[in-house]
Amino acid sequence: MLEGLPPHRPTHVLRLDTDERAARAMTDLIGEVFDPTETAVAAFEAEDGRTWRLEAYFSDAPDEDAVREMIRPIVGDAADAAEFTAIDQQDWVRASLEGLKPVRAGRILVHGSHDRGQVRANDRPIEIEAALAFGTGHHGTTLGCLLALTDELRRRRPRRVLDVGTGTGILGLAAATSLRARVVAGDLDPEAVFTARANARLNGLHGRMAFYEAPGVRHPLADRPRGFDLVFANILARPLTRLAPSLARVLTPDGTLVLSGLIPRDVPGVLSAYAAQGLRLRRRRVIEGWVSLVLGRGGAAPRPR
Repeated sequence: MLEGLPPHRPTHVLRLDTDERAARAMTDLIGEVFDPTETAVAAFEAEDGRTWRLEAYFSDAPDEDAVREMIRPIVGDAADAAEFTAIDQQDWVRASLEGLKPVRAGRILVHGSHDRGQVRANDRPIEIEAALAFGTGHHGTTLGCLLALTDELRRRRPRRVLDVGTGTGILGLAAATSLRARVVAGDLDPEAVFTARANARLNGLHGRMAFYEAPGVRHPLADRPRGFDLVFANILARPLTRLAPSLARVLTPDGTLVLSGLIPRDVPGVLSAYAAQGLRLRRRRVIEGWVSLVLGRGGAAPRPR
């Protein structure tokens, strides 16, 4: 299971097999030391149920000796076995997706073309292919948002949806196919917007989605005060904190805000930033060590209609 947020254009990757404790410790360490927009970490369990693999993705060639010395206090001499490899940019996401199974969140099923046969009659399938953007549904942050969407659908039917930092477009696609409503989705990376548009066409949803290229909500499609009753932002703690005023501004008074891309230690600071905007925690979900938050005005969610 991916446990990092791979940058859109990684050029090098570090791989090291170890145990779960060391893999998680190195994930935290590398995540703290390096710029999260340029470097990210993945950790997942091997089929033997004992070995864990650490993968760290870098946008530029790292100082290999410095990285080995940084992780040596955690893994000892095993740091010398760490492998640094250059990545074929066109193939890195495809390689990371090989062997991953379809992911389900309620009736939403995220799958690749090779798993079309897994779609059931009442599913809402979303087909995602490898591309230079993040968001396949297999990552705990994305899955947490998909489950938040299924919770929201049990409560009500949002009419105007915004997906900030859309990546492959998966959250906007899930909302569009589930709500039969028009969805606005944006990202600051042009490659992500290109990929999201392609996935919308692949799933027959292009007519229900409007895309923009800009940071946060700095675009006429998104910068609409009280314009959206469901907003997703699956990014990282620091940008989510900075976006608190603008995301609160575009949310309707009875709207739902879903935040993800967080680890547990990020949560108090993020909640504080949004509490200052009048938004309170409704639900918290932890998947594979990643936290998703559902916020709204007035605290606890209203009863289902």
